[in-house]
Amino acid sequence: MIAFLRGKLVEALPTQVIVDVNGVGYEALIPLSSFAKLPPPGQDVKLLTQLVIREDAHMLYGFMTAAERDLFRLLVNTVSGIGPKTALNILSGMNPVAFRGAVAGGDVKSLSQISGVGRKTAERIVVELRDKVGAAGAWEAASAKRALSPDDQKVNDAVLALMALGFRQVEAHDAVRAAQTMLGAKAAVEELVRACLKKGA
Repeated sequence: MIAFLRGKLVEALPTQVIVDVNGVGYEALIPLSSFAKLPPPGQDVKLLTQLVIREDAHMLYGFMTAAERDLFRLLVNTVSGIGPKTALNILSGMNPVAFRGAVAGGDVKSLSQISGVGRKTAERIVVELRDKVGAAGAWEAASAKRALSPDDQKVNDAVLALMALGFRQVEAHDAVRAAQTMLGAKAAVEELVRACLKKGA
């Protein structure tokens, strides 16, 4: 599988790019969210990729961030009836944090306003992804709406990590605050999470 492309950006359109990797031009379809993050043509670029093989074609999809590619994979592999084209439309219409917040909150109305996503598809997305996105998605979306200081961001990241590991939001927050008190304000996210896991073990 092709995990990423690193080379010179030859051509960039809102829906696709061509990247020259050592003399070979790779064409990749991209969402608008990635197009906005691209450097000018002629510059070096690293594009995370996902290869989708169909009977009639091999299609390469490109993403500027891991969050975009992860969401693309989640949609294509988990939600019935959603293919790569619709997944790209979703990424073009809503950033991953807002998407996870909408799923966690059951916001069918916002999801159904994305091009190519009707109400029935939006409802299916909520039903099939809610357990996978869970409380961490709602917490992440709420945090994104307010500007966080570097210290608060560190706490936020550690809380999200613990929630992804099965902690409830309140438990995760209390555990991280306790770990920060014990280790000091300079403790890294990984140290905080490790301390919380040791305490909970």
